[in-house]
Amino acid sequence: MGSPRLDAIRFPVEAALVRAVMAGVSLLPMSAVRSLGHGFGRFMFWVDGGHRRIALDNLARAFPLRSAGERRALAKAMYAHFGALVFELLRFRSLTPDEMKALMEVEGVERIHAAHAKGKGMFFVTGHFGYWEMQAITHPFHSPSIAVMARPLDNPKLHDWLEQLRTMTGNRVIYRQGALRRVLRELGENHAVAILIDQHIHTSEAVTVDYFGRPAATTSALAALALRTGAAVIPVFTLPLPGGRYRFIYEHPVEPPPADSPDPVGEFTQRCTDVLEMYVRRHPELWLWMHRRWRIDG
Repeated sequence: MGSPRLDAIRFPVEAALVRAVMAGVSLLPMSAVRSLGHGFGRFMFWVDGGHRRIALDNLARAFPLRSAGERRALAKAMYAHFGALVFELLRFRSLTPDEMKALMEVEGVERIHAAHAKGKGMFFVTGHFGYWEMQAITHPFHSPSIAVMARPLDNPKLHDWLEQLRTMTGNRVIYRQGALRRVLRELGENHAVAILIDQHIHTSEAVTVDYFGRPAATTSALAALALRTGAAVIPVFTLPLPGGRYRFIYEHPVEPPPADSPDPVGEFTQRCTDVLEMYVRRHPELWLWMHRRWRIDG
């Protein structure tokens, strides 16, 4: 958080810039919006030195056998992807439901229906990978609406805008305050709750898992609640397709650990993390390498 005086200047400026970009991209097809976002992301690669250094350090540790040039190209591609994500998300606000559906290719819907048939609700688990926001927004077009766990944005104007976007198709947003009760209510009504598991957790609820060969503090809430309620845990991922389209993937549910596991919460969390790592290894340019995921081993 910045100072109140600086925030009073920064917040309206940020909101005005978002409105301006949103007005511009609303006139373009999604393929052009993606290209424009790629260009913006590549520009940010050159000007955002601090996050670029974090990304390159993380990539060096994750892929030590790749050359420095290959890792630098990956970092630049990652910046391009997240530039596209931002621009496409701004464009999404002005799309009609039919226009959104035309951009979708869905794989694994039968796994959602099978989990709903058990009547215990489910978790959708993913990370800052691909186009996770788009997958959540469009989910109600083929399955019941979901609740999305999120952190409030510092800028109240952008927070309100993002919440409107996330709920425009019927979804709900759960914030930390009172989250446990709301999550249990959603599961009790056989609904799905979406959660990201690739953020560093510094509270007592954290468990340490292996992620790219390094210890990473991770939320234990997902595994603890799934074991407590019997809710299925389905990893979800979104890959870009040509023409500004998307492939939404609903993976096989993660199997819970055996009843005699000495650390069922830790083992379940590791299994979920392993699926995320598998996708990041396949498509490293689609994961957010610029954030400080590892803060244990320095």
